[in-house]
Amino acid sequence: MPGAVGGGSAAPSPGWFLRAAVAACVTSLAVMRAARLGIEGFTCEVEVDSESDDRGILGLDASVPGGPLSMRISVRSTGTSSDRLEEIAHWAVEHCPVSDAVRRAVPLSIELLD
Repeated sequence: MPGAVGGGSAAPSPGWFLRAAVAACVTSLAVMRAARLGIEGFTCEVEVDSESDDRGILGLDASVPGGPLSMRISVRSTGTSSDRLEEIAHWAVEHCPVSDAVRRAVPLSIELLD
């Protein structure tokens, strides 16, 4: 965990893995979409960052959510125009199951096992 929440910053945090999952999913879908559109030589890099407030994860303020307050997905590519990249990037984010789970409220239940 990050030092700000009491960890030693020795390993990736669960939030890092969430952002990595979004980035990997969007990258895969962007490449798939470009191939479907017949765009040859398309490559892309996707970076995901988020903003959060540590008071939420530490339970210091009940009005602050524990998860990210916002998330930004940045896409850089080669092999296509900026207009086409915008179309591909939006399509990839809209169809990515990971970004979809982040974007909308997904029902969640807790099950306690013996």
